[in-house]
Amino acid sequence: MNQVLLIDDDTELVGMFSEYLEQEGFRVACAHDGETGAREALTGQYAIAILDVMMPRMNGIETLRRIRAASRMPILMLTGRGDDADRILGLELGADDYVTKPCTPRELTARVRAILRRTQSSPNDGPGITLTVGKLTMLPEQRRAMWDGQPLDLTSTEFNLLEVLARNAGRPVSKNDLSEQGLGRPLARFDRNIDVHLSSLRHKLGTLSDGRSCLQTVYRLGYQLIRE
Repeated sequence: MNQVLLIDDDTELVGMFSEYLEQEGFRVACAHDGETGAREALTGQYAIAILDVMMPRMNGIETLRRIRAASRMPILMLTGRGDDADRILGLELGADDYVTKPCTPRELTARVRAILRRTQSSPNDGPGITLTVGKLTMLPEQRRAMWDGQPLDLTSTEFNLLEVLARNAGRPVSKNDLSEQGLGRPLARFDRNIDVHLSSLRHKLGTLSDGRSCLQTVYRLGYQLIRE
């Protein structure tokens, strides 16, 4: 049974989300401030953390920063409807996805399931399958990726998106396909999630022999991982 850590100072909201998640088969632990939440997240007991941006003592962005300094656990951010800057910053710091409040427990649970499904399994792979594109090597079953033999430090969502691109290397993949296959949901209007994650991936991946990024934007078509 997957254990979820819910970090939010709104006790009424936490109670509602916790009850629904437990009915859906999850175990839920709660923290009501950022410091406690970060400390609890780093115990290694949880499959995923749900983290609110606005909290006392230490806000969600600082909490995310502290967790990411020591852990790659999946993190789903809860953001206000107008918090675009916090949303983008959270993605840049390594959040896997976000849900805009107010949201329903059903939507929140669907996002959690989508992240865990992509993080914990690769149903199309048999044991030991390896994806190789130039200097990039991916081991989907082990959730490991390397560039020129050196490990890549990727968040779960970055790994998912890179895996989709690697499976389609040499041809462009639309942002909607990346969202559906990498995030487990259709691309929403004005959603910059994919762009932020792909920007982060560009900085983490190496370059081609001519100095270009191996990850290219294809105008009006999406993104493409270049074979060399």
